Amino acid sequence: MNKQDSKYFNTASYMDEALLVLLEKKDYEFITVKEICQTAGVNRSTFYLHYEKMDDLLEETINYVSNKFNSKLKIIDTDAEITKEILTSDKYLRPYLSFIKENKKIYRLMHDKPYLFHIDKITNRLYKDIFDIALTNFKVKEEEKKYIFSFYTEGVIGIIKRWLEEDCNDEIDFIIGIIERNTLSNEKNHK
Repeated sequence: MNKQDSKYFNTASYMDEALLVLLEKKDYEFITVKEICQTAGVNRSTFYLHYEKMDDLLEETINYVSNKFNSKLKIIDTDAEITKEILTSDKYLRPYLSFIKENKKIYRLMHDKPYLFHIDKITNRLYKDIFDIALTNFKVKEEEKKYIFSFYTEGVIGIIKRWLEEDCNDEIDFIIGIIERNTLSNEKNHK
């Protein structure tokens, strides 16, 4: 990467960070390009060099947060690690919930406006990259996989959404306990 490319990407990261900072203070709908530029320390023309509209910045910021999440955690490296533990264990839930708590404003926005973030694509990737493999390892019948995936993800998403509505005030251990107990009780019912 040459110096010019590096400067371009650094400027984009400043605007991503600016959006995240502003989301801590106000709702997305009320954030202006002017505020983004002031917070990022860039000119308005620089914003339009990178984006056509605010939704473009929002989409990039979601990718930025996702990449930050993936690079920070690296919780799943191989197919061999995809076991029942991935679905219920503290080892995987704690870093996930900690990251959500640290970035709660953006996650709240993702739950409130899933259409802005292409949640369906994220869900499909989650299924393909993790759950399909895990459910195969559990010897779940092919025709049952999509239902089990929906049950698990909607349940966990519901718990996290409620936790976000409560401003993540409950301790992470408490939330992990709820997820583990409910997932484990359902596993026992399937044995």
